[in-house]
Amino acid sequence: MWNAIPYCGAGPVPDALWSRWNLDPYLLSALALLLGWAVLRPPGRPRHAALAGWAVLVLAFVSPLCALSSALFSARVVHHVLLVTVAAPLLALALPSPRRNLSLGLAVPAHILALWLWHAPPLYAAALSSHALYWAMQASLLGTGLWFWAAALARRETPLPYLAALLTMMAQMGLLGALITFAPGALYLPHLETTQPWGFSPLQDQQLGGLIMWVPASLAYLGAALLRAAEGLREPRRGAA
Repeated sequence: MWNAIPYCGAGPVPDALWSRWNLDPYLLSALALLLGWAVLRPPGRPRHAALAGWAVLVLAFVSPLCALSSALFSARVVHHVLLVTVAAPLLALALPSPRRNLSLGLAVPAHILALWLWHAPPLYAAALSSHALYWAMQASLLGTGLWFWAAALARRETPLPYLAALLTMMAQMGLLGALITFAPGALYLPHLETTQPWGFSPLQDQQLGGLIMWVPASLAYLGAALLRAAEGLREPRRGAA
């Protein structure tokens, strides 16, 4: 099972990395459709956000980062962090603005469940050995991330639900990252023999991935919470003026 070739191909060695662009015609067709949607967004922030989100998806799936994530767990974490904390909020900003009916109370547990399930070692290994499961992983992470950010970025009379949701996501991301960082041994079987050319042991690579999830990914939610809190403080002043 562990010898199956991942969707992004076998993990590359450093000298071969920059030749490993992913030119899957089905992927490129889907990205072309998404680009068309982005271009058709209304001028201003929706279009800019859509184009930026599209560019992040190209970076994640077309650039050599895709291949590198077959070699390094830490690169896979970067890939996932780009999906859920960069591409998802950018694409959410490009959606039509009336999003009040989206349930933040359902989006938060759904997104947390997707993150924890796909970073459980057995499911993670299965996703790298099956193209169908690989795309199920990507679709559920990006899809629940888009749901979460679309609900969290909806305009509300009070910022408290938004802040609570973001701080919950920050806490769970930090907890998941800490558990991976302090695991006593290597957990992710697909990377046991692919990290050495990059100068890492499997455990060091795993610890780096955990730290990326623990600190930069958590800070993305904290930063968004602080921005929303600042907006909430400014709005009463505008009303008073």
